[in-house]
Amino acid sequence: MRPRVSVQNSALHNGNFSLRIDPVRSEDAGLYEARVEYNTEVQSCQVELVVITVTLIPPSPVVENEPLSLSCNSSHRANLVETCWFRNGCLVPTSTTFCSSHGALSVLRPAMSDAGSWCCQLRYSDNEIISATYNLQILGFDGPTNPVVYAAAGSAAD
Repeated sequence: MRPRVSVQNSALHNGNFSLRIDPVRSEDAGLYEARVEYNTEVQSCQVELVVITVTLIPPSPVVENEPLSLSCNSSHRANLVETCWFRNGCLVPTSTTFCSSHGALSVLRPAMSDAGSWCCQLRYSDNEIISATYNLQILGFDGPTNPVVYAAAGSAAD
């Protein structure tokens, strides 16, 4: 996993044996065990890493008015009960613009106003709730609705 994995050597003498993975990949999910031996003493612990993945089809950036789909999956072992999508902290309702099917969210005609932070929340049968955020980028025209610009001679126009 090198060079994505590191241990803070400076923190070892303080008893901090943390493992850092950056960036985390889907294949990193699983059970990790730390084992520390000092003199005759042995300490160990196990940590399960659950990885959540948000996938965008087509890949980012999306062009305005071209349909897109966001899907959310995790390596959690329990059965998935519910997937919810949030935009700016508000639940995204199913409508003619936003369709949810099998946990994926389809945006039929994305607008520039749809760019930004989207959050998927997964609820499992063991009552575990996992969420991830995706920063959606949309390419398009973010100008006046009237394409006529008036400018005085000698001035600047944008």
